[in-house]
Amino acid sequence: MKTMIHSLLAAALVLLMASPAAQAEIAVIANSANSESSLTAKQVKKIFLGKKNAFPGGGAAKPADQGEGSATREAFYQKIAKKNTDAMKSYWTQMIFSGKASPPEAVGDDAAVKAWVASNKDGIGYVDKSSVDGSVKVLLILP
Repeated sequence: MKTMIHSLLAAALVLLMASPAAQAEIAVIANSANSESSLTAKQVKKIFLGKKNAFPGGGAAKPADQGEGSATREAFYQKIAKKNTDAMKSYWTQMIFSGKASPPEAVGDDAAVKAWVASNKDGIGYVDKSSVDGSVKVLLILP
């Protein structure tokens, strides 16, 4: 009985400590002139992990990351690649060393990513859903 109570308390504590960023919805955004109307999580994953450098419709895709230490960046990679920051660093070290790909350019916070995507016709990025406005197009919402 005592062990069961401890387990329930531990589970409740984990739920209370869950970061708001991990719970927030993340919008994958593209330049408003982009011809794509939506993307799947699998397509976004391939672009952000350097496995594809084009949108499904054929246009070039140039991904932009949030800055290191960003809660939105951490939540994005947890949701899209099921990897934490350390796992992503290891992944990119291997990809760079093998010459297969380079990581997306880190451009800053939600506002910086949104501005970068809005000014780059091939741009794709991610921001907290609450940051989206008419300057960019939403291709996918990650719950």
